[in-house]
Amino acid sequence: MTEWRSSGLPSFTGRTVVVTGANSGLGEVTARELARVGADVILAVRDTAKGDAARARMSGSVEVRELDLASLASVRAFATGLDRVDVLINNAGIMATPYRETTDGFESQIGVNHLGHFALTNLLLPKLTDRVVTVSSAMHRLGRIDLGDLNWKSRRYSPWRAYGQSKLANLLFTAELQRRLSQVNSPLLALAAHPGYSATNLQGHTGRSIEDRLAGLANLVLATPPEFGARQTLYAASQDLPGNTFVGPRFGTRGPTGSVGRSRAARDTKTAAALWELSEQLTGVGFPHLP
Repeated sequence: MTEWRSSGLPSFTGRTVVVTGANSGLGEVTARELARVGADVILAVRDTAKGDAARARMSGSVEVRELDLASLASVRAFATGLDRVDVLINNAGIMATPYRETTDGFESQIGVNHLGHFALTNLLLPKLTDRVVTVSSAMHRLGRIDLGDLNWKSRRYSPWRAYGQSKLANLLFTAELQRRLSQVNSPLLALAAHPGYSATNLQGHTGRSIEDRLAGLANLVLATPPEFGARQTLYAASQDLPGNTFVGPRFGTRGPTGSVGRSRAARDTKTAAALWELSEQLTGVGFPHLP
């Protein structure tokens, strides 16, 4: 079988796609490729100057809008400004950063990677026509959801464990979202993807010089280019797949793109439901009524 590549993308003419964190790395490649095949792409970015620079490197219909996933007020303002979206790609993320809090007091990694996207998705669901693709990571296997201390107020903070928790949350969110969509007979799909290990500016922000230097070396020696990582997201955004499919490289970091497995923790339906309820409480945003 021929390996799928972004050259196999179907036409997206007449369709609107929102890509969060689209000013660099995987998000930029994802947005660029979708614009290339005719999509009206919205770059949802915290830094609009960087978004404008990314737009200048693309062809097609591309718009830049401000979205700070570390602020629920920004998330609400962004969602209010949209009338219709066909595909939402929850791509933005931070990785293994020192302990910080979002505007709303969430630990930054769970706040940006999960809670911000949770709120954005639910606010946009009534305006969506096709699917939600959320970018997770193979590092979800390191994660454990602590429902009693999701925001690391009591535990000793670990940048990598916090990252793993947020990426596990992405998969549990996708599974529970698909369950809820199916329950109300919605045609919308919830899917997830992971890039393998791609060389982007996501790495090297731990605040620990040795770890950051090692990350830079690994990017040079081990990582695949962003085009390969974005291929997984583009596949999930464009192909006929069952809801709750997890797309990635067959061999973890490399190999043909397709459906891949996930950890046992990522298949825990009780934790998925409990995390959803907690996320609603923390964000003040719930699953909407869908037509």
